Amino acid sequence: MTAFPSSRVENLRERIDANSPYLSALVARHPDDFQNFCTSQPESILAEIIAACAQAIPLDEAEAMRHLRELKSKAALLIAVADLSETWSLAETTTALTRFADAATNAAISHLLLAQHHAGKIALVNSSAPGQNCGYVALAMGKHGAFELNYSSDIDLIILYDPETAPLAPDVEPSQFFVKLTRKLVSLLQDLTEDGYVFRVDLRLRPDPRATQVAIALEAAANYYESQGQNWERAAMIKARACAGDLALGEEFLARLKPYIWRKYLDFAAIADVQSLKRQIHAVKGHSEIAIEGHNLKLGRGGIREIEFFVQTQQLIAGGRNPNLRGRSTCTMLDHLAEAQWITPEAADELKRCYVFLRTLEHRVQMLEDAQDHCVPANPETFQRFAKLAGFSDTASLSQKLRTTLETVQRHYSALFAESDALATEHGSLVFTGGEDDPETIRTLTNMGYNQPSEVAATIRGWHFGRYASTRAKRAKEILTELMPELLNALANTGDPDQAFLAFDRFLATLPSGVQLFSMLKANPQLLSLISNILGTAPRLAEQLSARPRTMEAFLDPAFFGPMPSQAEVEATVSRAIPASLRLEEAMDAAREVGRELNFRVGVRVLSETLSSADAGQGFSNIADALIARLHHAVAKDMEEKHGVIPGGTSAIIAMGKLGGHEMTAASDLDLILVFDHDPEAQSSDGVRPLDPSSYYSRLTQRLIAALSAPTAEGKLYEVDLRLRPSGSKGPVAANFAAFAEYHKTEAWTWEKMALTRARIVSAPKKLRTLMKAEINTSLCETRDAKKIAADIASMRQMMLQEHKPQSVWDIKRQDGGLIDVEFIAQALQLFHANASPEILSTNTIAALNQAHQARHLSKPDFDILINAATLYHRLTQVIRLCITDDFDPAKASPSFARLIAEAANLPTITTVEVELKETQAKVAEIFNRILTK
Repeated sequence: MTAFPSSRVENLRERIDANSPYLSALVARHPDDFQNFCTSQPESILAEIIAACAQAIPLDEAEAMRHLRELKSKAALLIAVADLSETWSLAETTTALTRFADAATNAAISHLLLAQHHAGKIALVNSSAPGQNCGYVALAMGKHGAFELNYSSDIDLIILYDPETAPLAPDVEPSQFFVKLTRKLVSLLQDLTEDGYVFRVDLRLRPDPRATQVAIALEAAANYYESQGQNWERAAMIKARACAGDLALGEEFLARLKPYIWRKYLDFAAIADVQSLKRQIHAVKGHSEIAIEGHNLKLGRGGIREIEFFVQTQQLIAGGRNPNLRGRSTCTMLDHLAEAQWITPEAADELKRCYVFLRTLEHRVQMLEDAQDHCVPANPETFQRFAKLAGFSDTASLSQKLRTTLETVQRHYSALFAESDALATEHGSLVFTGGEDDPETIRTLTNMGYNQPSEVAATIRGWHFGRYASTRAKRAKEILTELMPELLNALANTGDPDQAFLAFDRFLATLPSGVQLFSMLKANPQLLSLISNILGTAPRLAEQLSARPRTMEAFLDPAFFGPMPSQAEVEATVSRAIPASLRLEEAMDAAREVGRELNFRVGVRVLSETLSSADAGQGFSNIADALIARLHHAVAKDMEEKHGVIPGGTSAIIAMGKLGGHEMTAASDLDLILVFDHDPEAQSSDGVRPLDPSSYYSRLTQRLIAALSAPTAEGKLYEVDLRLRPSGSKGPVAANFAAFAEYHKTEAWTWEKMALTRARIVSAPKKLRTLMKAEINTSLCETRDAKKIAADIASMRQMMLQEHKPQSVWDIKRQDGGLIDVEFIAQALQLFHANASPEILSTNTIAALNQAHQARHLSKPDFDILINAATLYHRLTQVIRLCITDDFDPAKASPSFARLIAEAANLPTITTVEVELKETQAKVAEIFNRILTK
């Protein structure tokens, strides 16, 4: 470079002082250097600066930091002068920036290694060249690797070490040593001191950066890329280059990865995945207008990233068979793509011109304040300074050329894989590649309703890194990429996108494999909405779905949302799943498997509002009936094998409570009583280990409880409660038929008679079933003192309210005027009038109220109130018990759950539901008091 005329030096100085506070400060700090830079060969000065980096190696840490920062400020000023004066081309400018970055990084690593050598932690092969065979290498990535660094660029590094060859002292643990060394390296280069900084360091391009250390063992990194590496990581590795430390080790590592980066054959699955990468950042249709002020020159539409991606996607596809397409330089590769006829020469020339212009503007943006910024200034005054620094006489001429450039890039970029649909939403584009947030993606997620878009983006990147077993397979990643826009839309539509997303993340974490599920969702997009609804509103169902994702296959059956299966159909399904030939332990596992699947189906129907609360109660109860009957059979068979049979012995299972009334919810326990009968003369069973009848049926009962409630490899089935048996917890677990009949004739309390109104036989041989039905009916139809019954019930209710004081109207069961009061009224009416009107008897609350009204024992106004109350309570209880396990607190309810509650009550908001509950409970309480405390 020949000396500038003095006028040219002055013009450059004026241009800097007027438009770049950062460069102006550098000139003021180094006035003599500035004059020298304007009158000397920049190449020779750069060589001197680079050579001077090595002087930092033997210095102490503070001096090394100061020395490198001083050299950085001189290099920044020199390169700016050569760039702004157009002495250097863009390629020469970026190469100079990269050469200094290499020298500074190498000097920093050598300084740290030498210090550890003196400390006895590592025995360097050559202390004058510390990096040689040290087993520790920095790979330059991205623009650094391609010799295309921008003016204020971070440097993207991947740090590797080889524990097998690193000459560490015997007592030094390699991972701890090199991780600590890397942290010191980052500090040495990027810590801001009074002398500034050298380079900001970004280590997030390493494999799965949220789950790995800042330095990675070479073999672990190689295994990751070879088994789990994604196509965007293949694209990133195109530009990887060993830049500092043990360069031979780095080159050996990159040579090993060549088969991973450059596929020998055109793999159509890989091509599809590359296409999906491109479509993630496809320009969204309907957004062709480009605002110049504030536009991101790197990531925005028509920006630098699109040119780089245009090149890299085609390199990935064709570079395996054409070595000429394996280079790092963007512009050089555009020429080679044209030579190989992948693109036209005109496209190559246009994109090269656009690239040079956009990169030059990017440098001017960063020269303003030395910020890692890629956005055209939005402030009018700053925009004007930017235009002047970029060599334009006014902002209008800059805007016109920039708009034309961006539109040209966008035109070529949009034509790439033009036949493919964009992986974007109506809210914007979605990019989850790389190690950092894409600004457009963050805006898109925010527009979709996500409150923590950065966390969402980081989590999705974790999926693509294969953090979960379900997302580890290459095919799983490909399909998940295709699903992403629809998935995020579906989760956003639940009303609480962030919670639904977290639930989906937990769901993925539990899956052993994802290909089958993702394929099913891709082929049946309607399932996404259903799954999102489950995950967003029903943690109980979501847990079941995570345990058995194949359950979703049932949703594809056209009959799934049709009429509920009849009792006979449920029994047939259970019989097929639990054949009589199974041993008890096998039957227990099979029962849990089929029970979970059948109950899950009912739950999904409730959640999707395709099943009434009454039908849901019937459905859950039918399933329990069938499972109890099959396990009763399996337990009886097991008892026969171990202990023989009791002469004339039979047993019956009586359902009580919600099961007896066909009113079960997803969380209901089983209230059961086991009654047995046998020949009067029978003394014991006839097996090799005989038992007397009482012991025999007590043991049978205990085994039945275990069969229903004990945890197995398939989990638990139900909780079982036997406290409604004669004498409650004080009596034997199995009741003799004669004793049962006598107890209810002479000793039963009023509350036990009330409970008996819901007694229903679910498993028994015909003779015992007939006897039990008759006995229950006889007991309920006895003549009673209505006033005493009413007083007992009222007293019992008061006691319950005192012992378990309801906290709010949302304690639907226990609240004064709540579900218990409705049930007590129905039971009281049966006890009052069954003697004269036996047709009033029904185990189901709503049916009992209806029959009481038909028999004219309940007035029409009271009947209407009670039926409406029971229906409302059952609807809400079904949904709440389906979705959560704790007490319901509307203040803590997610928007989606609150909406579900409102829909269950057929009311507009959860607030109106609360008002309706208060009014209904007051009306029920008034009826209860009028009927039972008169």
